[in-house]
Amino acid sequence: MSMWWSLHLRREAASVPLARRLLIGTMETAGVDPDVSYDLSVALSEACANAVEHGGTPAPGGQAGAYRVTAYLDGEKCRIEVADSGPGFVPVATLPASETAEHGRGLCLIQELADHVHFGNKPGRGGAVISFDKILKWREDTPLVTA
Repeated sequence: MSMWWSLHLRREAASVPLARRLLIGTMETAGVDPDVSYDLSVALSEACANAVEHGGTPAPGGQAGAYRVTAYLDGEKCRIEVADSGPGFVPVATLPASETAEHGRGLCLIQELADHVHFGNKPGRGGAVISFDKILKWREDTPLVTA
């Protein structure tokens, strides 16, 4: 089975649970193990919160601007990408490693919950891109997975 979806969201706090609920619904419908779905939904929430907080300056007229979330389920893997139009990331080596640090804990959490993570910057116009993968496990009663 292979499917994907993409959202263009306003950089507002209300967009974070919307993206999370869509991902959980997709995973549940596809028959993904709930523990894997939960890990991916927490990682997605952290990536979206990062885009909302750091994803750029408000658009003309005081509007919040936007960011993009794309999710791919392809075979045994899920890949999620969150891209914004902010200033981009500082080199990962300079992120705070302390548990008491004000910023950077969400990125560390994404690294713990996913199997592979990439933090990068879009070329040209700028903006940050967080992409992460996780190997999927399926529920035993999964209707969409063929043996």
